[in-house]
Amino acid sequence: MLTVESTNSVSKPELGQTNSILIVEDEDLIRDVVTLALQGEGYEVSVAADGNEALAKIQDTEAPQGEFPFDLIVLDIMIPQVNGLDLCRLLRHQGNPVPILILSAKSSENDRVLGLEVGADDYITKPFSMRELVARCRALLRRQHLYQGNQPQLLQFGDIVLSPHECRVSVRGKEISLSPKEFRLLELFLSSPRRVWSRDQLLDRIWGADFVGDSKTVDVHIRWLREKIEADPSQPQYIVTVRGFGYRLG
Repeated sequence: MLTVESTNSVSKPELGQTNSILIVEDEDLIRDVVTLALQGEGYEVSVAADGNEALAKIQDTEAPQGEFPFDLIVLDIMIPQVNGLDLCRLLRHQGNPVPILILSAKSSENDRVLGLEVGADDYITKPFSMRELVARCRALLRRQHLYQGNQPQLLQFGDIVLSPHECRVSVRGKEISLSPKEFRLLELFLSSPRRVWSRDQLLDRIWGADFVGDSKTVDVHIRWLREKIEADPSQPQYIVTVRGFGYRLG
């Protein structure tokens, strides 16, 4: 069940700023109503009824090389074939930073935490307000545009070189693969060398103020990141622990 409300009070996308959204939902009514609502707000919408169809639309595209065909994915978890969580994991494993909004009937705290942990950017439970869904889609797209528009060409510290526009990282001349959260953590550290970041500050900047979880999430991702960029993760030279405060670069 969903609550359908008018979204006329929400501003339309600016001219020349049409966004493409993929809706992955197996319930016909919800898929059709969400599609109409987002199209009414000026978005280009594609739909998929299961995980395999979603993968086909993501992979079989005429988008320019190196570009992802969608600016946002609205994703149900309980879909046939490839489920939503596995689809989210796959995109993040490939280093794809596309914003993902999970739309699911699974509403427990554990379900929400799991969805965010595997790489989703936001989570809405069914039944939901269409007005809120549209507003959250717009917020994710706005955040993504600001993130892309403010990126410098390259960030470098020692043997680490990060390209924000290409989402690529090389260490000691060798390209490495990072998850979206690892990439954003490293980018934040590189943008402010020597600055000490507390765990709460990192949670707020990388996971968002509405993240449901604790600071151990930061420690886990820092450990994973060290394993990929440090010559000796047990004796880190890049991401250093500042006891009692947090972490800093160098």
